[in-house]
Amino acid sequence: MSDADALAVLDWYRAAGVDIAVGDEPVDRFAASAVAPARRVLPAAAGPAPAPPLAAPLVTNPAETREIAAAATTLEQLRAAMEAYDGCVLKHRATQLVFADGNPQAQIMMVGEGPGEQEDKQGKPFVGRAGQLLDRMLAAIGLDRTKVYIANMVPWRPPGNRNPTPDELAQCAPFLHRQVELVNPRLVVTLGNVPTQALFATSQGITRMRGQWKTLEINNWSGPVLPTLHPAFLLRTPSAKAQAWKDMLSLKQAIVKQGIRTS
Repeated sequence: MSDADALAVLDWYRAAGVDIAVGDEPVDRFAASAVAPARRVLPAAAGPAPAPPLAAPLVTNPAETREIAAAATTLEQLRAAMEAYDGCVLKHRATQLVFADGNPQAQIMMVGEGPGEQEDKQGKPFVGRAGQLLDRMLAAIGLDRTKVYIANMVPWRPPGNRNPTPDELAQCAPFLHRQVELVNPRLVVTLGNVPTQALFATSQGITRMRGQWKTLEINNWSGPVLPTLHPAFLLRTPSAKAQAWKDMLSLKQAIVKQGIRTS
């Protein structure tokens, strides 16, 4: 195997979330499985083997992150508190915190799912291919990152870009909720299935919810929210871009109706 091939394999494993080796030498599992294991005969006096102990269930306590988030009175304090927080397992696998991007004074907030590989490297949300498409979607209705505020449901990258688990979402949600309160936007857009279902506490899918303005209450904040398709989904399903365009036009109409200045 050439050096270039070896590096390509390592990059693939890193993108899949593999970050530790389990041994110094490779093991041929196929050859090992071909050898029949020796049959073990228990002594006559020996009873059945004791059952292995049950694994302790993962317990998530969002009260901890709610308390931490509520104590922050500014976005700067909230970011510092999240940087110092070590209670989320995602943090220990990620490169860095991905807090937010855009204008904290913006009246339009966009909420995504979680950081991907490029976001994890750069420390900003939506900077990969999906982020580039999001920028073009915003530009089509006269917006850019100086006129919106962008954050994610979880601020640390899930390994292999998988969806956040319900426990991870519950643990990180208070941080996002506090961001919404502190930014105090007049309009919110949820990008994709994960943030839409998490914020509305529903199992209904994004394809049924998209394009429908709904009023949402988050702690002391209340306002209209528009669910729409995630840019990454649009990259995989170009035929859905027409639906996303309708949602962007709906957002533009709401901006005008609300009297939000974007110039």
